[in-house]
Amino acid sequence: MEASTFKLKTAQITGGRSHTPLAKTDHMTIGLNYYAPGRKNKLHTHPGEDHMFVVMDGQATFYNKEHQGTVLNKGEGIMLPEHHYYYFQSTGDKPLALFRVSAKKSKPKVLRVDAEGNQRTEEENEFVVVDGKAIEGRFWQLT
Repeated sequence: MEASTFKLKTAQITGGRSHTPLAKTDHMTIGLNYYAPGRKNKLHTHPGEDHMFVVMDGQATFYNKEHQGTVLNKGEGIMLPEHHYYYFQSTGDKPLALFRVSAKKSKPKVLRVDAEGNQRTEEENEFVVVDGKAIEGRFWQLT
């Protein structure tokens, strides 16, 4: 496998969230998540995976399974060990750009499990927008 480079850049969106894969190896994935203000995800965990987030722009509040919040601002991050249940919300007044790195011990059969037991078994290997759409010609990038 060869070295790869990437740029912290993603399309601006009309609402919802997006995920932009940036780089990948057999044991690690790197991506950029982008969330509209107020958008949150569900309580979930990632079996077989440690991962971390760094706020590149905006503000995020990460919650544990007891719903205790930790506010992260630009330049701050969080490390989430395997099996740690969490969810987060874009709590600032502008979109949230989150740099995400995940490290896998092996190739887990299940990548994500929410509190209701719903499972995701496929990685988001392509750019995806949920509950919104990309704004043509408009981008967020680290400056």
